[in-house]
Amino acid sequence: MTKIVYNNCYGGFGLSEKAVLHYAKLKGITCTFNDTDIARDDSILAQVVEELGPKANGAHACLCIRELESGTKYIIDEDDGMESILTDDELDWKIA
Repeated sequence: MTKIVYNNCYGGFGLSEKAVLHYAKLKGITCTFNDTDIARDDSILAQVVEELGPKANGAHACLCIRELESGTKYIIDEDDGMESILTDDELDWKIA
């Protein structure tokens, strides 16, 4: 299973300062990175969200995790900062 982190409220994905520091510590890196550049399937990101719970949320975020079977195709759909994860079999594909 792969854990995918997404923002479940209007506003936008973002980590709290506490979450950024915890992520950097676990990764063994300095804090000079943009939290929006972190891959959403990064296992350390999922660990931070699980360990800190709501304290991981940035100012306008409510971070959640969805688990997908490894190898599942997915996209993160976004509307005004609120995100949802859509898998290949959940999309209504049209054929030309």
